[in-house]
Amino acid sequence: MSSFRGRFLLLALCLTTMQFVHAQAPDSSSAPAPQQAPESTPAQAQPQVSVQARIKARREQRRAASIREVYDHLYEGYVGGGYLRFRPGTNLQRVNEYNWNGGFTRYFSERLGATLDGRGYYGTPFVGLNETGLTKPAVSQYAALIGPTYRFYIQPRYSISGRVMAGFADGNFSGDSNGFGGTTLGLWKDGPTYAASASIFAEYNLSPGLGVRIAPEYFLSGFGSTQQNSLGFTGSLVYRFGKQ
Repeated sequence: MSSFRGRFLLLALCLTTMQFVHAQAPDSSSAPAPQQAPESTPAQAQPQVSVQARIKARREQRRAASIREVYDHLYEGYVGGGYLRFRPGTNLQRVNEYNWNGGFTRYFSERLGATLDGRGYYGTPFVGLNETGLTKPAVSQYAALIGPTYRFYIQPRYSISGRVMAGFADGNFSGDSNGFGGTTLGLWKDGPTYAASASIFAEYNLSPGLGVRIAPEYFLSGFGSTQQNSLGFTGSLVYRFGKQ
């Protein structure tokens, strides 16, 4: 009998202990739901955008500094040579004239300047058979011009500019006529006249202070009370100095 009671008490104790443990265990239904990975937002992408913006800004700053280094010079001098197709007389065919060319530009900003230009042209036109026996006399003309220059496209390595100048030219068409005079040979009369020039030129920078230039050009003159419309080009070595 006592053995049966002991077993009954042991069984009751085990059942009570199991109920207590089950009550203390966390309910599976109350367990927190698993957290989902947060979705990316524009605010999280902003740091990457800011990095790209800073890189772009630094690149633009370096480019602007390089442009200032080249085009912030106050003065510019150039010297070179060129070529012109010129009509030396009313009834004469055009002649190839070769020239020297030099000038000086004072800049008021990176883009705008004023240019003073001087040049000399030399050629030997064919004047046909005549009583003097001279068929290809040497002729020359000289011009002094002034006008504005404007750089309308600039990069650290190169630029494209426009220039318009006006002034006067002086022709010597009789110096090689053996005393007969240039008009006898059908050439223009010696003397001064008006002149003008318009060109768009490209310049390549060898260094911040040194460049080379090629300038296709329209050249206008008024010898013989007529108008000569001539086309040609000049090529120059450019030296920059002084700071604005």
